Amino acid sequence: MEFPKIDEVYKLLSEKLESWIEGGITLLPNIVVAFLIAILFGILAKVLGNVAGKLMRRTFESRQIASLLTSIIKTIILVAGIFIALDFVGLKGTVTSLLAGAGIVGLAIGFAFQDMTENFIAGVAMGIRKPFEIGDVIEAEGVFGNVKEINLRNTLVETFYGQLEVIPNKILFRNILTNYSYLGYRRIEVPVGISYADDIEKAAKVITDAINEKDYVIKKEETAVYAESFGDSSINLLLWFWIRYPGEPGFMVVRHDAISTVKTVLEENDILIPFPIRTLDFNAKGGDKLNAMLNKQEKRSSDSSKTTSSNPKADGKAGDNPEQPAEE
Repeated sequence: MEFPKIDEVYKLLSEKLESWIEGGITLLPNIVVAFLIAILFGILAKVLGNVAGKLMRRTFESRQIASLLTSIIKTIILVAGIFIALDFVGLKGTVTSLLAGAGIVGLAIGFAFQDMTENFIAGVAMGIRKPFEIGDVIEAEGVFGNVKEINLRNTLVETFYGQLEVIPNKILFRNILTNYSYLGYRRIEVPVGISYADDIEKAAKVITDAINEKDYVIKKEETAVYAESFGDSSINLLLWFWIRYPGEPGFMVVRHDAISTVKTVLEENDILIPFPIRTLDFNAKGGDKLNAMLNKQEKRSSDSSKTTSSNPKADGKAGDNPEQPAEE
């Protein structure tokens, strides 16, 4: 095996080194310009990041979402500056490879952390859309309470039972969500039954007048009582009225007072709230009641007793008494 001569190796290395030096000298202005571009984009990212951060903190309730979006803006500006600098130097292939690698890595991370990524994206989307804010009363997927904290992956809700529920953001983003604080008012429905003998219109008027005297009732012109259905022992009515919500007094206090007021005003106007009544009909056409059936049964028994006592058996007939021989 023959080894190359030392002078030939030295010559090859020298030529290669000279070509690198020449290329470096040729690209030196571009390298300086690329370095300046990177510095410029770094300063630009810092300035725009600070401006965007102030704007995000004013826009979003969640500090985490504001910080995240600010970081994303800074990163995008820095990466854009680096790619422009590399392309200015002549490393287009490197830029293409980096972009392709970033896309593949992002896709792999998205599949590996699909649930986390979905919650994260839902949190950012809700931060932009703002379906609710901290302090709002919301209801979703059986959770009903006040919003205490909005994070990137989940939302903390304190229920009215004093428990803290952690709800993934994708659930709030996908499903039906009720925000009771958005409009600032809420309707209360109070069912009540009156007897069939009482006047429906009179009951509706006295209930409406009594409820409208309460300070917590708003939109008094929309307070109304409607006949809902025929019950087993009553005509079922439904009282509707509006209150401020959330507000004072609270929902439970208002409903309690409304039920108490309805009961009092009906008693004062001699309108009966009947107890459940059951009537048993034994006739196929529904004509005979239980008391009538009992009276009929008692009368039949009495008549049968009278008939038995007034028609005793004949005791003188021949052959009726086996101990007495028949007369010839």
